[in-house]
Amino acid sequence: MMSKVSWDSGGINPVAESPGDRRVAVVESDIYRSLQTVLRELDNNTSATCHSKGMLRWTLHKKVQNNPLHCVLLIKILVRELEKAGRSNCKTYLVPLLHTLIYTIIQSAYIPSELLQRAYETCRRLLTLPHPYCTISLTYTRHLKTEMTTPGALFQKKVLAEQSLQNVSFPFQEKVFVFADPAVIPDHLAACVGADVELEGTAQSQQDHMCAVVQHTLQAALGEACEAVWLEQALRDLSCNVKPYFHQVVATLAEHVGRPSSELKTYHTTLQQIYSDILATAQQVPDPCIPCRSCTLPNPVMTFRVWRTEGELWSAVEKLICVNPTEQNSSSQGLDVKGLLTPCFSTPSQSNLSRDSGIERDITVARPTDPPLRLQQQVLLTQQEMKRHEQERKPFMSDETEEVLERSTRSTRNPGLLKIKTGISNLLPKEEHPFTARIIVMGDDRSMGRLAKAYYFLRQREAKHPRLTGKVNIEFYYIPVGKEFAPASVAQENDLAANSYTTLASYLGKVDPWYHCNIISLGYMIPKMAKMQPNSRKVMESDFFLRDVIAYYTRTGVQPVHFLIYSVKISFSDPAKESVADVFFCHLNMDVPQVKFLDLTGDSFKNKKNLVEMYGTVVSVNCKKVSVSSREEDVRLLLKTCSVSVSVIPPKEKEDLGCLTVSFDDAGSLMESSIRTCGIKIRTLEEKTFTVSLDKDSRRTFTQVQSIEISPCLDPGYALEKVESKSKSKFNPRHGQEEKEKWSNSKDPVQWLTLPLNTFTGISC
Repeated sequence: MMSKVSWDSGGINPVAESPGDRRVAVVESDIYRSLQTVLRELDNNTSATCHSKGMLRWTLHKKVQNNPLHCVLLIKILVRELEKAGRSNCKTYLVPLLHTLIYTIIQSAYIPSELLQRAYETCRRLLTLPHPYCTISLTYTRHLKTEMTTPGALFQKKVLAEQSLQNVSFPFQEKVFVFADPAVIPDHLAACVGADVELEGTAQSQQDHMCAVVQHTLQAALGEACEAVWLEQALRDLSCNVKPYFHQVVATLAEHVGRPSSELKTYHTTLQQIYSDILATAQQVPDPCIPCRSCTLPNPVMTFRVWRTEGELWSAVEKLICVNPTEQNSSSQGLDVKGLLTPCFSTPSQSNLSRDSGIERDITVARPTDPPLRLQQQVLLTQQEMKRHEQERKPFMSDETEEVLERSTRSTRNPGLLKIKTGISNLLPKEEHPFTARIIVMGDDRSMGRLAKAYYFLRQREAKHPRLTGKVNIEFYYIPVGKEFAPASVAQENDLAANSYTTLASYLGKVDPWYHCNIISLGYMIPKMAKMQPNSRKVMESDFFLRDVIAYYTRTGVQPVHFLIYSVKISFSDPAKESVADVFFCHLNMDVPQVKFLDLTGDSFKNKKNLVEMYGTVVSVNCKKVSVSSREEDVRLLLKTCSVSVSVIPPKEKEDLGCLTVSFDDAGSLMESSIRTCGIKIRTLEEKTFTVSLDKDSRRTFTQVQSIEISPCLDPGYALEKVESKSKSKFNPRHGQEEKEKWSNSKDPVQWLTLPLNTFTGISC
């Protein structure tokens, strides 16, 4: 008999009175056992079992997504388990249960209103918990409220955005970009991984997606009154004529979103009329013997690339908005004689720019045949363009968000409050842009260092000439892949975490057990699947495992962990060589190549004086040491060392993420000493020089280094604003004094540049 998770006091013991009820009870019991098995994976974090994690969660979703009854049963079980977990205060299982619940609800064709109401009340009761549980519960409470008032809304919005279906009611578009680091995934493996991600030849057409939207929305709204088999066959008979009904369904939902539940009857009546029109227009009588194809949620459009140059990443995002189908213009939509929405799309965005002075008199001369209404539209369009360009010149963070964060962090200078910044930013509503680019990096710590550098240069460019930030929400995801991902013993696991290229993945797995189960397991599976022969991979390709996991990650992993990006100034021993400014994300290593490696077991170990003279070089260290009480203490010291390791990843998951851990191989004490600090200056006082490596990447190595200076990287947007403020102060002394006071606190976390990596849980406060 399978054991239950720690907080579960009872199992499924339904009372079945008929054969049908007994069959339902058997199915419910089977789904319950599968869910319990998935949850038990959270309690087993040994690397020996990590290669199989994630398969059980994927199998559970596959088991229920093609059967409406199974979806309803799983939702009932999940609501019951959430209630148990909430009462027992067992937070470990809350996040997996919440994500599984919402993912099942999105894909369910029909959910009874009583069950949706119960799920909504359960999520509401979890709002009293600390972050991130209250944040996730709040998001899903809003989703459930939307689904209660307008059934089918969650599914419809996902398909419209992810498949870029043209419509005038919901103009948002999303795309997934997967970038593989060739230093981790060789070309011969990258080709196989790319085939699994993109799966050419299996993509559905836009017509199929429109049919799925119509069918799912009508089933969700009408429930048992909708004959799914007949509706599916009728949509198939309509062929290219399904587009008018698609626009009707989308417009009906958009009209009722946000309205009170009392108007649900109107929503239901409108969709009932559309449903009747579709059946009446069908060319053939529906055949009840033909099975109904399920309208499951299709995977988003994914693009796979081998990331060879940093510019490839941003050029792909730019292509999303530049080589995009014509943007939708909601102001130009119209109605035909039947009352159906006729989508009217504007010309590309560059043609919307007015090239005249904006004065009506000038426009009249230029276009004497335009009616007065056309003139007003041209003037209004010019004003809107001027406002848009003015908004794009503002910093990346909105004024309201900046003010809230500034008030919450100005009372302290400790970078450990990065957690508070993360919590507040998650609770504030995000600015919606028409495009969302979800960037997934497959690699290791070196790959994330490259991403941080590319992100920094993007912010620099956007601060001066905004192009992407005003139109695209850019979200980052990380799938660790590396040689270290291989079955190992428990004794070897600690060595891997300390010395491998996957320390970032190890940290994320500790703070987010659901990430450990579903994403880190891909580090074991991707190289294994890529090495399979094509005939051996047919079964895996038919089930779309890798695409399904990536889709699940991008849809439910929306809790960002903000990692500080650190800037480093590198000075060389050659005075003629200019200093270099760079950034790093995870690690910085300093080594003395001139060191004489000694045999500590021989006579040299006994003579400590000789050891100190031969081992390492003398360096001066200036930093502010951060104590356990978050107080800073100025530290100036001299020591002899042969290597220095600077890590952004804290050694323990409970420690603050906004501090550096600097470790010295101190020859004088024959042991390693470490300091927790916000920034540090290290300079060699001898002729020996250092070799500096950023993020353990051989492609980013500097030799003949004499000194380094490390500090949190300032956001280029705020840096540019500071420069502009200084120029204004020359003409306004009072303005200069105000700006001097504003920028006096240079360690304000709001000004620091962070790279947000999306996970399922985030970081608990």
